[in-house]
Amino acid sequence: MMIQVDIEKKFHGFKLKSKFMTDSDRIGILGASGCGKSMTLKAIAGIITPDKGQIIVNEQVYFDSERKINIPPQKRRIGYLFQNYALFPTMTVKKNIETGLGGRKASEIKERVDFMIERFELTGLESRYPNELSGGQQQRVALARIMAYEPNVIMLDEPFSALDSFLKDSLKMEMKHLLDGYKGGMLMVSHSRDEIYEFTNQLLIMDHGNIIETGKTRELFDKPYLMETARLTGCKNLSKITKLDENHVYAKDWDITLETLDKVCEDITHVGIRSHHIKISEKEETNRFYFEIVDQSETPFEYKYIIRKKGSNKGQMWWQVSKNKANTFIQQAGGYLHIKPEDVMMLSSKT
Repeated sequence: MMIQVDIEKKFHGFKLKSKFMTDSDRIGILGASGCGKSMTLKAIAGIITPDKGQIIVNEQVYFDSERKINIPPQKRRIGYLFQNYALFPTMTVKKNIETGLGGRKASEIKERVDFMIERFELTGLESRYPNELSGGQQQRVALARIMAYEPNVIMLDEPFSALDSFLKDSLKMEMKHLLDGYKGGMLMVSHSRDEIYEFTNQLLIMDHGNIIETGKTRELFDKPYLMETARLTGCKNLSKITKLDENHVYAKDWDITLETLDKVCEDITHVGIRSHHIKISEKEETNRFYFEIVDQSETPFEYKYIIRKKGSNKGQMWWQVSKNKANTFIQQAGGYLHIKPEDVMMLSSKT
């Protein structure tokens, strides 16, 4: 799928200025709540009209303010899965799936609906209403309704946000299997880095109405360039730096000197360390420091520590370690930790 977006839209107290171009078939937009992710999807779908700009999908111009083009939503062939699924409450499962199939012969509609009911495992639920369905069943009906009219693009707007964790994991697997057989393009917006990582191969980072960084999903998680990208992809440890030489920095907020694998360019203002990249050290090695525990918490499978360099009054770091790797000495007293040079992310605060 080729998609090109360059739009602006003013709202009360907020300005959307979304600009990107990609030919990926699985696109994710990651950003905090209220940053403009859903507004971008709705503009592409034609639900809201930008003040100016251009939207092109697969060489078809959906919107162009200068050329006065604004194709109606129903002609854009976009399947939009809303956060609350937006099923018609007074319609049965069967009738909900039929809604996008107007203009076809009755025999064609029946054949298509029957196929969708079987494919989405809704057999036996045809006569039920939305309030008689579970959250997972509602999601499947909404997807069946979208897929019934064979859209060119599917848009998923926080599709798992309303579900509990057990149901969410189950439906993620179902969704992935369904998308495996879909040949069109998919755009997904979420503030969940896990969902974005699982479902997309191209990532757009959004902040305050702007796309600030783009790239392959796994590459951006591995090596973000901007501080905000590091934050949104789950990095909890960020520190201002003083550059010492091309491969060494002083992390001001942690009072430690770090060797880096990559060269420290002039635009690098911070370093980032993912909490699970901090490792126990039992020998002399690079980026080793003695630490003390400030606070800790426990989850079923790991310990989460707040630590700092022993004897320093500088800032603190988050450290996560699985329970089978933690030991009594560390839990009670502290010890040595180290960070591999390749795990030191060099970041810019300039967007």
